[in-house]
Amino acid sequence: MSTSAGQKVTIDKASSTTYKKGTSSTAASAVTTGEPVLALGTVNGTTITATQVIVRPTGGGSATYSPAQVVAFQRGAPSASKQDGQIPANYTEGDGTIVSGTTANKATEAALATYQGGVVDRVVQLSNGEYEVHNIGVNWPHHVFVNKDFKVVGAN
Repeated sequence: MSTSAGQKVTIDKASSTTYKKGTSSTAASAVTTGEPVLALGTVNGTTITATQVIVRPTGGGSATYSPAQVVAFQRGAPSASKQDGQIPANYTEGDGTIVSGTTANKATEAALATYQGGVVDRVVQLSNGEYEVHNIGVNWPHHVFVNKDFKVVGAN
């Protein structure tokens, strides 16, 4: 597969991988060439071992905040530092506790529905209970902030 920014990614599926179309369960056959998907799972380089694949993810119900634009990845091109929305008070990069499972999946789904084109390599719960979704494979945003209700509130 390719991300919307053109990054090549391999999706490994297992017998336990679940599939959804929007919010309803579906079969693996619902995934068709050219249709957008959100793959949730563990990342190793450019391979995602999928625990869940969501066909045609939408940000409508999960994001209270919409970014001004999607910034495509350009290999080797640094991007200017910028901020969108609200960054949690007292945020310090590297602080927090790594989370996994359903919590990480919900935070990842919200972040990638709002800021498409990246690959999430970890989700961290911050001291205020919100989440920082660490987005790689894009020039910007690198950190997407999701509140306790799994709504995107900002990015930097």
